[in-house]
Amino acid sequence: MRIDAARLSSLLTTAFVAAALVLGAWLGLKQMMGVASVLDRVENLTLDWRFLLAGARPAPDGVVIVAIDDQTVSEAEGHTLSRKTLARIVRAIADFHPRVVALDIAFPDSKGENEDAELAEALKSTPSVVASIGVFGGGERSGGEPQSTEMALAPKPSEVLWPTDAIRDATLTGLANVSTDSSGIPRYVPMIFEVPEGVVPSFALAVLSAAVGADPVFGPDRMELGGRTTKMDLGYHLPIRYYGPAGSFRRYSAAKLLRGALDAEALRDQIAVVGMTAAGLGDTFATPFDRVAPGVEIFATAINNLLRGDTLARTPSTRRVDAAMAAGLPVAMIALMAMRRAAVGLALAALVFVLWAAGTFLAFVNGYWLSMALPLATSIPLLACYTGARFLIERHLGRKAAAERAMLAQFQSPLLVDHMLREPQFLDKPVRQDVAVIFLDLSGSTGVAEALGPERSRDLLLAMQTLVEREVTAQRGVVINYMGDGVLALFGLPKPESDDAARALTTVESLYASVAAWVADLPPAARDRLDFRIGAHFGPAILSRLGSPTHQHITAAGDTVNVASRLLEVAKQQHCRIVVSEDLFAAATAAPGSSSKVDAANYAALTVPIRGRSSSLKIRMRN
Repeated sequence: MRIDAARLSSLLTTAFVAAALVLGAWLGLKQMMGVASVLDRVENLTLDWRFLLAGARPAPDGVVIVAIDDQTVSEAEGHTLSRKTLARIVRAIADFHPRVVALDIAFPDSKGENEDAELAEALKSTPSVVASIGVFGGGERSGGEPQSTEMALAPKPSEVLWPTDAIRDATLTGLANVSTDSSGIPRYVPMIFEVPEGVVPSFALAVLSAAVGADPVFGPDRMELGGRTTKMDLGYHLPIRYYGPAGSFRRYSAAKLLRGALDAEALRDQIAVVGMTAAGLGDTFATPFDRVAPGVEIFATAINNLLRGDTLARTPSTRRVDAAMAAGLPVAMIALMAMRRAAVGLALAALVFVLWAAGTFLAFVNGYWLSMALPLATSIPLLACYTGARFLIERHLGRKAAAERAMLAQFQSPLLVDHMLREPQFLDKPVRQDVAVIFLDLSGSTGVAEALGPERSRDLLLAMQTLVEREVTAQRGVVINYMGDGVLALFGLPKPESDDAARALTTVESLYASVAAWVADLPPAARDRLDFRIGAHFGPAILSRLGSPTHQHITAAGDTVNVASRLLEVAKQQHCRIVVSEDLFAAATAAPGSSSKVDAANYAALTVPIRGRSSSLKIRMRN
């Protein structure tokens, strides 16, 4: 039974481990190839939790925002933001000697030759970058289909809304497009775009190139710029590592700037990102920290991530780690849950899960984006199914074991059944120990059987055996043999105890009373012919298994067992019902905390010869 259960459990565990490896490999391959799936929503949600749990942090110095806010718009001539006003803002910023002036504003349409020229002249006065907008058609791939080249997953707009010629000739430009998730939160800023004219930089990359005075160099999954190497995700996408809610960057109102109310050092050597924050102007996005944030905050974050090397690393290498964890986490947890001690295995599996979750969060805090959704997607369904399958199997095996135990208990003492189920090798090798031995025999049963017939005689013996089993088991004794109208019981199985003799003596007394009462209630045909005798002795014996390898029973052998049997003859000779050895009496009374309450006055002491033994034996007998 144990072998079958172990094999079934092993097969179940092996099947689920194999399923974890297959599912993990399948989903992990998709992860490494950048195939979009419904898991992305779960992953982005867990990413937001990580941002919030890690908490907001101040943005490093280097990027400031010049906000075209409600006050700026209200103070503008005609309450519209003309290119003449933007030119004034650019010149005012240039007076502070910034590293770069970055206008997160697109100028696809001309507002008049003079206004375009005035803004172009202002942009020429300082290193500057303006935004362009990529337009994506319905068939554009957005990272959902795996391709074979480095540029395969780079965004491919169908057209670009460039600045007017005058402005484009006066400054650098980059595409101000971001990659948002289903909830509208920008997750990536693509570094490069593949347009019909070739490859062009993003707005953030163009700003940083202008700031460091160098062009980027791209390699497999990485970019080098200004002596710094930045690792990229597939298609040269840079994950955005948010600092906190809107306001994490120093922000100055353009109206205050135009009034000359800024400190002289406010913008010096800074990248000044000019963007719309006024209500109803410019684009807004959600972030992990805000429901609504101006787009200029997003680009300020991306630019500063690149400037300070403060990026969130999600790369082909981290995706390979994700793929390994997609298979490794459920395999490890299933292997632990398969332990024989289910509670311990479950606790260890829970610990592994907690350590994995903590490790993923610590990796995030240190700038590594490891997937949580992918290992959860493989672990949760497999673990739930494994737990359910194991429960059903163990319930089935439990019912089977209970039925088998009930069947075995009909052929062996319940004490021995429980012990042998726990220790299948019990008494494979003979054991020498002290035991208390009780023999009970019905006298006159042959004549009773003749008078009653076989059916009623069988019922008579069954009633006697049931009574004896009850009395012996009540004192933790073991009936090891029924011999027709006789019974052999031992005290000291499955393990010897200090009060074996005392419990045996108590059992002798209870048997004397209960068997006598049982005989007295029998029909006259049995009662007038039937009596009983009990012999009991204490001493060393050999306990072992006897029989063939396929059919064995537990037995006791040695002088102690022989003497106990011979005491039945002594009882017959002395015309009494009980004969117990002085050795049993002595051991019963000498046991610490003896539970025997036998009144010695009911017994008569005598020394008698024992058939087959050279020495006599001291006994006590009771009529």
